[in-house]
Amino acid sequence: MSPNPRPEHTPDGHFVLIKGRKWRATDPMLPDEVAARLRSHLMAARRAVRSALADGDETAERAARDRVQHAKVALGERGTPWWEQSEAQRRRRWEDGLSALDAARP
Repeated sequence: MSPNPRPEHTPDGHFVLIKGRKWRATDPMLPDEVAARLRSHLMAARRAVRSALADGDETAERAARDRVQHAKVALGERGTPWWEQSEAQRRRRWEDGLSALDAARP
């Protein structure tokens, strides 16, 4: 068994089950390259949160947490559920999120 098995999805595909907990799934409409870029932004932002907490820098922490939020929304994991949005709305969500994250990259 691999150390990180692929998460199990709910029958409707809207959620993944990880260690018995249900989390919203990433929007399956995202192109692979876009999803990879958004995940890269997400992980960098999470590292920045950890660093800001270690440094006691509340301003940097807030900025990093805002970047985490932008990435999660762009991935479709927060905000309006992706299955309730039209294809145009979904595309606009990740394009806007990626633009904001690219602009905010430290």
